[in-house]
Amino acid sequence: MKNIVHKWIQISLVKRILLGMIIGIIFALTIPEATSWVSIFGSLFVGALKAVAPILVLFLVMNAISSHKSGKKTNMKSIIVLYIIGTVLAGVVGVVASFLFPVTLTLTTGASEVAPPEGILQVLQTLLFNIVDNPIDAILNANYLGILAWAILLGFALKKSADSTKTMISNFSDAITVIVKWVIELAPFGIMGLVFDAIYTNGLESLVDYGHLLFLLLGCMFFVALFVNPFISFIFTRQNPYPLVLRTLRESGLTAFFTRSSAANIPVNMTLCEKLGLDEDTYSVSIPLGATINMAGAAVTISVLTLATAHTIGVEVDMWTAIILVVLSAISASGASGVAGGSLLLIPLACSLFGISNDIAMQVVGVGFVIGVLQDSCETALNSSSDVLFTATADIANKRKEGL
Repeated sequence: MKNIVHKWIQISLVKRILLGMIIGIIFALTIPEATSWVSIFGSLFVGALKAVAPILVLFLVMNAISSHKSGKKTNMKSIIVLYIIGTVLAGVVGVVASFLFPVTLTLTTGASEVAPPEGILQVLQTLLFNIVDNPIDAILNANYLGILAWAILLGFALKKSADSTKTMISNFSDAITVIVKWVIELAPFGIMGLVFDAIYTNGLESLVDYGHLLFLLLGCMFFVALFVNPFISFIFTRQNPYPLVLRTLRESGLTAFFTRSSAANIPVNMTLCEKLGLDEDTYSVSIPLGATINMAGAAVTISVLTLATAHTIGVEVDMWTAIILVVLSAISASGASGVAGGSLLLIPLACSLFGISNDIAMQVVGVGFVIGVLQDSCETALNSSSDVLFTATADIANKRKEGL
């Protein structure tokens, strides 16, 4: 048995995940009645990732800051600039594509039970209150802004503590990292269950009526992932970005696609950063921060669905209003994680820019829920993989600048 497990672990994790996907598809097509015992693997995997991620972020960030040596540089400024550029350009892609390939919607209901934010100030207010959240509540509710704030404060407060205290924090951080690696080794079984559940529960028939909209949304996201982000990375690093881009999509984007949760993918991204040899002091902060504010996929979703709504009801959109929409979608996307429902619930906020009533906008949110099986998966894959891409880009650019 030990030999079997050893040989299994020696196989590339990506190959094991692909095998899990294939098995999940076969099970869904041949034994759909097995839903109770197959899909539970997916639920357990996502649950385990979500359970370990808040504690991982707290101790990694606290350890990185408390043990940080004065004068040692990190790349956080560059990474935040990259996050902002990536999110804004994604909004630009969504707006331009919506003008080039206008889409109209068949409006639907089904989102009346959820409440969107009333304005951009409410989004920002939510973010601020998340920052000052009770630390226990922040961990229980996976509020990563709150966790980051407390981890940073505790890290600075512990900088002058005894070496034994810092060693204990470091040991906790290392132990949680080991647990994360154990959980990630279970990814093939978790992906098998998630694929099975997605095919069994949703199928693809419900997406046929929204093929044009899905093609535009996913086309924008693929364009950002395969052209815009590589271009940004090239500008900063002056080297071929595609080996890094494809690796982040393969090892981060693939799991994010199926978990559909940036928070759940934080441990996966941390492990990938370690494999890439990045500075732990930097990625222990940039990855959870990116899961909160680096939302290129959300910017695409907000801009595309908002302009689709405008086209549907015949609202003329001029260039200046489109520019405002780019800025609004980028700001709203960065606040998406602070609002229940994510990016879809920020569509009414963007629609209000064109005077579109909340009743119509909420019908568009209903459309978003219908196509969410693919839209949300691709959005999360783009968001999460770009967290690692931009963290690595800043590291490469810094080493190039220093001539290393």
